[in-house]
Amino acid sequence: MSSSTHTIFTATSAFSLAGVLAVGIIAYVSANALLPKNAPWINRFTFIWLAFDAMIHFSFEGSFLYLSTFGRTVNSSVGPFAELWKEYAAADFRWGTADPTVVSLEILTVLGAGPMCCYILKQLIDDDPARHYWIVVLSTAELYGGWMTFCPEWLTGSPNLDTSNALFLWVYLFTMNVIWVFIPFALMVDSYGQIAKSLRATQAASRAKKA
Repeated sequence: MSSSTHTIFTATSAFSLAGVLAVGIIAYVSANALLPKNAPWINRFTFIWLAFDAMIHFSFEGSFLYLSTFGRTVNSSVGPFAELWKEYAAADFRWGTADPTVVSLEILTVLGAGPMCCYILKQLIDDDPARHYWIVVLSTAELYGGWMTFCPEWLTGSPNLDTSNALFLWVYLFTMNVIWVFIPFALMVDSYGQIAKSLRATQAASRAKKA
């Protein structure tokens, strides 16, 4: 679907993308400040991602949740965050109308995934290997959330998606969502490897004692 009356790149577009970039910079600076200088690159990358993830969930998606509950909708709201979400809703109309499936997923994202990110960040600072279990849980939830956001649209012919221009298709719909597929999947694979390695080592040690 397309929206020919909508100006493609606006000041709101620029401020929104700048906000996302600023969150990424804050996450990077936080990793350098809170992790040891000799921390493995995977720990540093994981910290940056989870800090970025948490801030996006609490600020951007938290504002959407506020604007989309108790009778409110993005389309009927005013203010900076309302304008930000109206910009995104031009690409995916559901975000402007408090679509119940989207709002339900965002409740879990803001109230569940956000705090879980913060908990894993503390585990990273403490170098607690138990974080790998929670990374798998969080990554599974993020992947499921992405699937349930878009699969119903695809099955019904994507009536709420405007893919008529590069900004909407490749920046808002593709890039702003696919990173929540590839990065959680990669972290899940890494944490699975760490958990499996530890369990196999424990099993081998146990068998050696019995031998």
